[in-house]
Amino acid sequence: MTLPRSLSRLAWTSVLLALPAATLADTGTLTLFADGEELATEGFVAPKLTRDGWELRFDRILITLDQVTAHQTEPPYDADSGAAIDAQVSVPLVTEPVTVDLVNVDDSGRVTVATATAPAGFYNALSYDLRPGADGATMVLSGTARREGTEVAFTLSTDTALRHRCGEFVGDERKGFLTAGGETSLDITLHLDHLFGRADQPADDEMNQEALGFDRFSAGGTQRFSLDGLHVGHVGEGHCHVEAL
Repeated sequence: MTLPRSLSRLAWTSVLLALPAATLADTGTLTLFADGEELATEGFVAPKLTRDGWELRFDRILITLDQVTAHQTEPPYDADSGAAIDAQVSVPLVTEPVTVDLVNVDDSGRVTVATATAPAGFYNALSYDLRPGADGATMVLSGTARREGTEVAFTLSTDTALRHRCGEFVGDERKGFLTAGGETSLDITLHLDHLFGRADQPADDEMNQEALGFDRFSAGGTQRFSLDGLHVGHVGEGHCHVEAL
């Protein structure tokens, strides 16, 4: 049996023993990925510059994930409701902080976070925390910014801790369907345009209105920022209810 990263054998045994005996043989492999999409790996490059016209290229983007749990819910969880997730099956994937680099990805453009043996079914909800890791940071972004002949190196970090409750993954394909003996995946997606905005989108777009942009960081060097009020965490294009911890 494959155990989730950061989950003890005793804890995982307790999860399985809580399930009806008939379901114990009906398991498959559930893999959790994280990604920041092309804005993380390729950067903010024309025409997708920041809302205030900066090109950004990243050396690393570290995020720390904790308390990640996959859920089977019926009826489907509505992230806009802000309610607790009422799940029939819940599988813990990460139970202590795990830090990953969204720039250092595999051929699919993602980072493997955890793999678990899980009961078959449709995992249509996901909950996870972004919280400070061993270095005291929830997220660290470092790289180089350029605009109109100006070039600055930057390291931006935040210690804002946020809890996410998300519904079904939204993307080019549906995910989360796990059959007995099969495998499926779930994704945590960080939308960096919700942090820096996008010059190729209307200035009055809600995302651009809320995003920080890069002008405030144009002095370069090491600076801090807050994630308060910013909905960076998603599941693909699927929304999450976000609250401060």
